[in-house]
Amino acid sequence: MQRTQRGGIAHLELFRGSEAVGAGFLTAAELRGDRVVRLFRDVYTWAGIPLTHQLRAMAAALALPAGAVVTGRSAATVRGAQICWTDDPVHVVAPLELRIGRRSGVLLRRTALRPDDYAPWEQGLIASPQRMALDLLLGRPLVESVADLDQALKAGLIDRDELVAVLRARRDNGIVVARQAERLATGVADSIPESQLRVHLVLAGLDPVAQHWIEVDGEQVAQVDFAFPARKVAVEYDGGWRNNEMWALNHDRVRLNRIQAAGWDVVFVTAALLRQPRKLIAEIRGALAR
Repeated sequence: MQRTQRGGIAHLELFRGSEAVGAGFLTAAELRGDRVVRLFRDVYTWAGIPLTHQLRAMAAALALPAGAVVTGRSAATVRGAQICWTDDPVHVVAPLELRIGRRSGVLLRRTALRPDDYAPWEQGLIASPQRMALDLLLGRPLVESVADLDQALKAGLIDRDELVAVLRARRDNGIVVARQAERLATGVADSIPESQLRVHLVLAGLDPVAQHWIEVDGEQVAQVDFAFPARKVAVEYDGGWRNNEMWALNHDRVRLNRIQAAGWDVVFVTAALLRQPRKLIAEIRGALAR
């Protein structure tokens, strides 16, 4: 584990407050001061160390009883798929026989675990890639689970053939929805909201072309999230600027005007509209009807 220097004494990046006080490194009063940041009960880091979801997952592994496993969205984020924000709850599974209480900042699910479902990690356990994928899907809303699986697949964290075999063999509660989520995932979406938007469209019976280049007078003008080329309707998630190769139409009026002048109708989907699937689909159907 990474170490840092404080006052000439080497300290762990994460530490138990009770052990630090017992060893004389800190006083009980200092644990309540501004030198440290409390992450979980009796688990602290030093003020000034960047707080990330990965660090919070490590803190949860240290705080929880032996046998608890960091999994799902948190394990995917630790492994390199940026699914979780810093303050999102740490996703954990624990065996049925483990005595563990609910606690703030941890999303706990109990289930039967096999020895190959996890491996040692930091001061705790982390789910294997297939266990991680399973927990991305089980017991979660379909649209959210597909979006998270898309990001994990895009990051190369999961062997899809192995996942399909695991889902086919299991009989967990929610396994039917989990299998549907796997079938809907593509692993190519640029972002979680884009994945969610695509799933809403597919579930509504619409079949857009993803990452479609719109051409005007033989020139590629913009690449849009989704398009219905025959109807000249584009659907864009209004999430801010894209990278240098993909222009955000909501910020580039020149390109938007050219596209609209060529007969295209662009539907911009905001975060608020994404949370209202019926209204979202109604607006897109309206554009298609026009």
